[in-house]
Amino acid sequence: MFRYSKEQAGYIRSNIAGRLISELTSAFNAHFGVELKESQIRAFVKNNGLTSGLDSRFQKGREPFNKGKGKMWAGGEDTQFRKGHTPHNYLPVGTERVNADDYVDIKIADPNRWRGKHLIVWEQHNKRSVPAGHAVIFGDGNRRNFDPNNLILVTRGQLAIMNRRGLIHRDADLTRTGVIMADIYKKIGERKRGKRST
Repeated sequence: MFRYSKEQAGYIRSNIAGRLISELTSAFNAHFGVELKESQIRAFVKNNGLTSGLDSRFQKGREPFNKGKGKMWAGGEDTQFRKGHTPHNYLPVGTERVNADDYVDIKIADPNRWRGKHLIVWEQHNKRSVPAGHAVIFGDGNRRNFDPNNLILVTRGQLAIMNRRGLIHRDADLTRTGVIMADIYKKIGERKRGKRST
């Protein structure tokens, strides 16, 4: 750990105003003939509650460090995207994929908009959008069975009860009965809560 002399500490205090840490470090190293890192000067400034008066935004009138220097990187031009260029991993609208939750998605728009295939099939078959607060479930539990008769619209509340009570079966008709049972369980819960409040 670097130990600052009184003179060095005084130098930092006297010269920090209006300077970036990089500028202060360069000036300090040149003045005292040392090779401190910016992180060491920054730590001193922070530990002693000093401030340059600058904020992190670029100051009006301050010249950029790279002004007039041209490009500051080497290579890369061969791999840069050009206008109208299609990336190698581009997937066209209509492409299907399996997402992380094991549902099939369909790309519905560029650049990267996807939607569950089961939702799209249900909406096409029923000629309306899935209402807010609802979900479409697979009646037989098979996420690859897109037969419209296997896709069942439920409320989020019904779905929560069905998951909790194990009312989603491998048979779509039994699952539809599970939707009715979920409504019954909901009513029973409401009645019990009503009795407790009276």
